[in-house]
Amino acid sequence: MADNPQPHFLFITYPLQSHINPALHLAKHLATTTGATVTFSTTIFAHRRMFSSTPNSDKGFNDGLITYLPFSDGFDKEGYKRATMDLKEYFSLFRSNSKRNVSILLNDLATCGRPVTCVVYTILLSWVVDIAGEQGISSVLYWIQAASVFAIYYHFFHGFESLIKAHADDPSFPVCFPGLLPLQIKDLPSFLTVRETDGLNADILDSLRELFRILDREQEKMKSMGVDKHLSEMGTDALASVSNEVEAIPVGHLPKEYTNSVAGYLFREDEKKYMKWLDTKEEGSVVYISFGSVSVMKKEQMQEIVKALKESKRPYLWVVRKDNREEELLEIEEGEDGMVVEWCSQVKVLAHRAVGCFVTHCGWNSTLESLVCGVPMVGVPHWTDQAMNAKLVESLWGCGVRSEVDGVIKGEELVRGLELVMGEGEKSVDIRRKAKMQKDKAIEAVGEGGSSHLNLMALVGMFTG
Repeated sequence: MADNPQPHFLFITYPLQSHINPALHLAKHLATTTGATVTFSTTIFAHRRMFSSTPNSDKGFNDGLITYLPFSDGFDKEGYKRATMDLKEYFSLFRSNSKRNVSILLNDLATCGRPVTCVVYTILLSWVVDIAGEQGISSVLYWIQAASVFAIYYHFFHGFESLIKAHADDPSFPVCFPGLLPLQIKDLPSFLTVRETDGLNADILDSLRELFRILDREQEKMKSMGVDKHLSEMGTDALASVSNEVEAIPVGHLPKEYTNSVAGYLFREDEKKYMKWLDTKEEGSVVYISFGSVSVMKKEQMQEIVKALKESKRPYLWVVRKDNREEELLEIEEGEDGMVVEWCSQVKVLAHRAVGCFVTHCGWNSTLESLVCGVPMVGVPHWTDQAMNAKLVESLWGCGVRSEVDGVIKGEELVRGLELVMGEGEKSVDIRRKAKMQKDKAIEAVGEGGSSHLNLMALVGMFTG
């Protein structure tokens, strides 16, 4: 491969933390592992927040590994605010502005002698395929959710839509997709079962429908599709069920050292000394609670968690955004047994010896980070792909439990989950054993000669001489 010029991969990423993190991790791993040239691009607003301490970062810069060049989506100053514009109008403006400016970015890179070989794009950016194609550039979808979720969406848009819609109001109705473990309606991504024909859920479902329509259209021309599939989907045949229709390269999760960089955070890290606080706690004793960067917690939910923490009598580290704080937090915020922070380095926390359980919404990034660090989970899914991820955690990998949630998880249900994961019973010991086993598998897969490493090398090989 040294006889041929290295390919140049341009990552185009939607401006959400849950999209930026996995894309940036893959970009770093790709550059480090294969020697490929990598440029990373998201919107100016998100870029500024990622590099708030870097002067004149709007012009782009190189950190010695990756070049960062932002593009304008027309919302450079404040980003998208739902209170001022509905999502449909935003998507329309975001699309038209971003298409124009990403196209200019591709031209500028070619003009300066750094032509792009392949554009890697994330979910909600299917328009990238067209502008890349217009310039004769290959494009690759980086699927940033579980391979099982990709297969579910694929089957929904290819024969299962009527069945699922007909039984959307029956949470226990069984659904059997080819190659997947038996599921129920309650396990499916939330966008597939909502009744609304307008609003957030409908808009995102329309965007996903367009994505899969484009994948169908482009399949014969596409070289591959990168899928963020963890450890060959841990023994399931999720990708095998669509292998005749979609060419996929499972690249797995990425080594946790790529998650410790400050670059990529859209939120400022809390200045409280939470890592030093963790150092004072016994191994496996701390409950870590975080429901992601997007969700806003209801007051009732906060009250139930406070009740559960008091009853469990276990030390805790709880992440609650500054704009989501309620008075219920005051009585436990500064106690000796716990700490409440606005933001933290999640991987550093999960990798700490004191953390024994992760109470999580089961977003895919959080799920994978917990798996890689060997921390068992109590899943509290809310929407999008979270219910399916919680199903995988409990039923496939056995490294956690899924809580029964009807809008709000009750305090007693959370206490039950904590005891199942952190207790001394046979089931608790087995959950912790399986969490450790998944950590070992993750390390093996991303190491040199592992399945994920070999697949990345194969991806680069497709675009060299």
